[in-house]
This record gives sequence, C-alpha cells and structure tokens, in this order.
Amino acid sequence: MAIVKEFKEFAVRGNVMDLAVAVVIGAAFSKIVSSLVDDIITPALLTPALKAAHLTNLAELVIPGTAIKYGNFLSQIISFVIVAIALFIVVKAINATKKKEEVVPAAAPAPTTEELLLTQIRDLLAKSK
Repeated sequence: MAIVKEFKEFAVRGNVMDLAVAVVIGAAFSKIVSSLVDDIITPALLTPALKAAHLTNLAELVIPGTAIKYGNFLSQIISFVIVAIALFIVVKAINATKKKEEVVPAAAPAPTTEELLLTQIRDLLAKSK
C-alpha cells in the first residue's frame, strides 16, 4: 500500500499535472503546425519545384529509381523550423517577463538597532539646543 500512496502523491503533485497539460497542448499544437506546413507553407514554397517536375503532390517528389521521398523530408524540415521558431519566441517572451520581474527593486532594509539608537540620540541633541 505504501507504493500506491507514493504514486498518488507523485501523480497529484503540481509538476506532473503541468507536464500532462503541456503534453496535451503540445500534441494539439503539433497538429496545427503540421497542417500549416503541409497545407499552406510547403505548397506555397514548393509549388515551383512541383510544377517543374510536372507533379501535383509533394509525396510524388522522389529520387527516380528509388523509394526516397525527399518531398516529405522537405516538409518535415520546414515543420521543424517552424516549431523551433515558435518555441524560440515563447522562451524569449518568458525570459523577457522574468527580467522585468527581476528589475523591481527590493524594499529598503529596516534600520538596525544601532541606527535607531543613533537616530534617537541625534533627535535628543537637536531638541536640547
């Protein structure tokens, strides 16, 4: 029963839940990026190459006499670059917000006992004159 209790504590901890949410969102984002690359960007970028090769589909871009589909490979490279750029922008935005948080100055430290006593002595001397 101790193992079950440990697993429950592990699974319910915030980091695991955050990771689960990130995986689900990442999977959804991956589908969006795949569609963007396969349906919009790749055809726009490779249309001249497809027309020159007299092809209509990117999957038809193959090295003649082999099963090497370099069209799909180009699509995956473009997809990777888009994901890398998106992650770079997200990380850069997060780092920018962290820097703004660090810039906020800390509150002035409370005066020490010696400073308080010296202030009282100064005030008393000022009153006595």
